[in-house]
Amino acid sequence: MTELKQNSPAKDWLEAELADTLDEDYELEMSEPALSMEIAKIYKNSHPPSIDRMQYFRDLISLQSELIKLQSWVAYHKKKLVVIFEGRDSAGKGGVIKRITQRLNPRICRVVALPAPTEREKSQWYFRRYVPHLPAGGEIVLLDRSWYNRSGVERVMGFANPEQVEEFFHDVPEFERMLVRSGITVVKYWFSITDEEQQMRFLMRIHDPMKQWKLSPMDLQSRVRWEQYTKAKEETFARTNIPEAPWFIVEGNDKKRARLNCIDHLLKQLPYEEVPHEEITLPERVFNPEYERQVLPRELYVPEKY
Repeated sequence: MTELKQNSPAKDWLEAELADTLDEDYELEMSEPALSMEIAKIYKNSHPPSIDRMQYFRDLISLQSELIKLQSWVAYHKKKLVVIFEGRDSAGKGGVIKRITQRLNPRICRVVALPAPTEREKSQWYFRRYVPHLPAGGEIVLLDRSWYNRSGVERVMGFANPEQVEEFFHDVPEFERMLVRSGITVVKYWFSITDEEQQMRFLMRIHDPMKQWKLSPMDLQSRVRWEQYTKAKEETFARTNIPEAPWFIVEGNDKKRARLNCIDHLLKQLPYEEVPHEEITLPERVFNPEYERQVLPRELYVPEKY
């Protein structure tokens, strides 16, 4: 990440942006549940102090400003970027995705999180359901889970038989090479947390009414089958870590550092640079002295409760 000079205009912008958006960022950060005293005590004892909150926000906003430059570069040069987010349940994938997209144009950068396949999709070529979501020129696609479901949850939970898993391992390297040859940059992240950290985060979700929706039966089974998921991950790395699309592991026990490290690393994977922009000016409003604004019925307005 580019260091800001002490008195530079960029630093002035950063401080102004920090002041304007601190409430929004605090809202995103207010994700800790209302815990029982005992769980709160265990959580505090098991987590050393993280990065200073204000420093975290400064670094995050600075990285997000670079993401905007990356977005402009992708759109201007019609680049195609796919970023895959895989890893342990509750490892922080969603938090990173949220911070990446927070300030970007959803028409350029979109998140794809596919539901379970339908019966028809199960009978199709495995990669068929992912192909329509691949980026066109000038687009960034963030895959919140991906075709690696086959070597992960489908394999561990028995939704795919050994023959289907073996076929996947045979096909996926060439599938990704095909994507790269077509001009798509493929970046793959695996979010890793410890057994103890996942257990703590699951307990936090169980005791937080606003987070219980995040716990699916598949998530709970991931606790029971921790070692099976570990073996599946190890074989996935061994058989799909290709030079054209290598894996990168994000240590996720510290959520804030994981977000900053992942975004910083993603920015370094592409040779983006400033692109030409037309100067934006606000046009004068057309004023018609004969126009009289109509008074609309009061019932059309949302009640002012707050």
